Amino acid sequence: MAGLSGRWAERLGAMQPFLVMEVLERAQALQRAGRSVIHLEVGEPDFPTPTMAAEAGSAAIAAGDTHYTHSLGLLELREAISHRYESHYGVAVDPDRILVTCGSSLALLYLFGALLNPGDEVLAATPHYPCYPNFIRFFGGTFVPVPTDPMDGYRLDPAEVRRRVTPRTRALLLNSPSNPTGAVLTRDRMAALADIGVPILSDEIYHDLVYGEPAASALEFSPDAWVLDGFSKRFAMTGWRLGYLVAPAGCMRPLQILQQNFLISAAPFAQRAGVAALALGDSAVAPLREAYDARRRLTVKLLHELGFGVPAMPEGAFYVFADASRYTGDSLAFAFELLEATGVAIAPGIDFGDAGRCAIRVSYAASEENLREAASRIGEYLRNRG
Repeated sequence: MAGLSGRWAERLGAMQPFLVMEVLERAQALQRAGRSVIHLEVGEPDFPTPTMAAEAGSAAIAAGDTHYTHSLGLLELREAISHRYESHYGVAVDPDRILVTCGSSLALLYLFGALLNPGDEVLAATPHYPCYPNFIRFFGGTFVPVPTDPMDGYRLDPAEVRRRVTPRTRALLLNSPSNPTGAVLTRDRMAALADIGVPILSDEIYHDLVYGEPAASALEFSPDAWVLDGFSKRFAMTGWRLGYLVAPAGCMRPLQILQQNFLISAAPFAQRAGVAALALGDSAVAPLREAYDARRRLTVKLLHELGFGVPAMPEGAFYVFADASRYTGDSLAFAFELLEATGVAIAPGIDFGDAGRCAIRVSYAASEENLREAASRIGEYLRNRG
């Protein structure tokens, strides 16, 4: 009987590998073979989950809280998220407008699955998170990159956005603070983008990890914005797979139906940990933010000393997007070259769009000791590279 092997859906042809993960998986293989590897490729905090959150999750498991929840998520968690929007941004969000998911990536898939028809266009700043185009193309949409200027801090320019709006434009996707550049949209810039009149999808997963003025939420300027967020970055909870989506009033039902069919509900013990994390608030985030700020300054200094250009100081998240044109015209080959030669894993800039062909992204979600050791290894290699 003939199987389905080799007969794949046509939509998969538009999917590209997540190159950061390709580097990570090769780095893990080197580690299994006994190599010393320093991970600066993935955006994963090296801090533990806050003790109170971890204990709440463990207590839930011990108490047998391991069954399905409401498909929207625990009401207690949705109420805590709602309170956060009121206290942080002065925005009222009804808990029934919140969908708790297994990570913000799943929320993004639900959102594009619900909103996009074939041929619909989504505008977004580039350099951009690598998965955005893949998610959009998977549902038949078209990713429209809007170039950003390093001299403007890689911030999205409303005039550049307006020039690319067409009758097929379905949404404007924002990511502030940005992965990979650390760009943070000012309040004036956010207001101008909202005034364009295109529906806004805002990925706010790096909110609270900002080193100047706090980042503004799209909901402050557009009450009908769709907002994605989660616990992975600010609370060092990547493995808990806990995120959420805020939908405009009256728009939750289609997303809830997707959740009921595809997931049912996020793990209850992860949701209990999320409640505890939100109760800690900034007392849990502030020490991480302070450490990241010191690492940010150190990483930029080390990259300059190694001969890499850093045209814009990152203002948020935990990445530096650096010009590597002195050393390569092929950032993917260069990333694997450095990994094999030095045991330092960095992300190839091409993963974040054509603007990164000669760039690298370095994650400073690593200790200062590891950052210094990585720079030492790379420096020694480059000096002898020829």
